[in-house]
Amino acid sequence: MTAISHTIGQVVTVAARGGRSGAADGLLIPIGQQLAADAVDAVLAVDRATVDLVLAVRQPLVTKFMTSVTGIGSAASVAVLLGLFYLAGWKRELALAGVALVPTGLVVVALMGAVQRPFPPSPVCLTGDTGMAPHSFPSGHAAAATVYALVARRSERLPFAAVTGLAALVAVSRIYLGTHYLSDTVAGVAIGVGGFALALVLLERFGDRLPVAFPGNH
Repeated sequence: MTAISHTIGQVVTVAARGGRSGAADGLLIPIGQQLAADAVDAVLAVDRATVDLVLAVRQPLVTKFMTSVTGIGSAASVAVLLGLFYLAGWKRELALAGVALVPTGLVVVALMGAVQRPFPPSPVCLTGDTGMAPHSFPSGHAAAATVYALVARRSERLPFAAVTGLAALVAVSRIYLGTHYLSDTVAGVAIGVGGFALALVLLERFGDRLPVAFPGNH
């Protein structure tokens, strides 16, 4: 069983013990662990198939393009983006992005530490330097790019289609460049969606307490 399936298996074990006792534990816990292991194995099989596809379709020009795009989801780009929102006086975009990126980043860091999935090996990984990320799962770049797209969806200034297209390219670039597996990137997108949803709730309830007032939802 892989490290990832072992981690999920432990979660299933705790959940099963919380809901049953006695003889039921002896049946439910092994079944839960096996189901978790089977699910993880299926995900890993898809990841391997995606890696094979990427290696088959890589082209030098596409690689250069993806390398130039992928940095949009980096921590440095996040800081630049928030700074631009502040300088432009875009209070709504600044509040949405700033509040959403905090829980998104925390969840990404927590999962990286918990799962500790190694990065794809060479020659799959072309980036070499993986930056601040210590592990592969989940993709922080994909999570941040997803937040950008969702902020644009709520913005009257940002072009939603263009920002969403860039966000999709960032997510694809992480897989194409071999920095993350497909499942890492999908998880990153899901975390970005969750972080943005949480930001909407927090801003709806506490937005008037921010140093920069958050305009109400339109």
